[in-house]
Amino acid sequence: MSSEAKSEKATTRARAPSAARKSTEPLTKNRILDAIKNMTVVELADLVKALEAEFGVSAAPVIAAPAPAAPGELAEAAPAEEQTEFTVILKEIGEKKIEVIKAVREVTTLGLKQAKDLVEAAPQVVKEKVGKEEATTTKQKLEAAGAVVELT
Repeated sequence: MSSEAKSEKATTRARAPSAARKSTEPLTKNRILDAIKNMTVVELADLVKALEAEFGVSAAPVIAAPAPAAPGELAEAAPAEEQTEFTVILKEIGEKKIEVIKAVREVTTLGLKQAKDLVEAAPQVVKEKVGKEEATTTKQKLEAAGAVVELT
């Protein structure tokens, strides 16, 4: 053997224990990142392909889903649901205060004093969460007495 071959063999032997020692050291995230930093673009492309094949994943970017519609847009797009519960509001009493008080007593279970206080404090809620039929009947009776009524 030539002296060059002997020195190369000795160098390889000298490196072998350190290479073996590195392979037994725990692989950390920083060591992986350092190795990736030292790779060329071609090597990185090969690494990506190998990772895709090994783990059955794709490195393709995820396409974002369209943003959900705003609540106002949904209300416009969907047909309006028919309201089932109504609130009867006495807006104004008009000129016939006594007639309106009588009508309020008729459509509610209020006594004379409570009905009078409700009418004088208009606008006030007369009935809440009532069906459509009851709400329209109440509205008609109060309007017949001279009141201005609103259904919501």
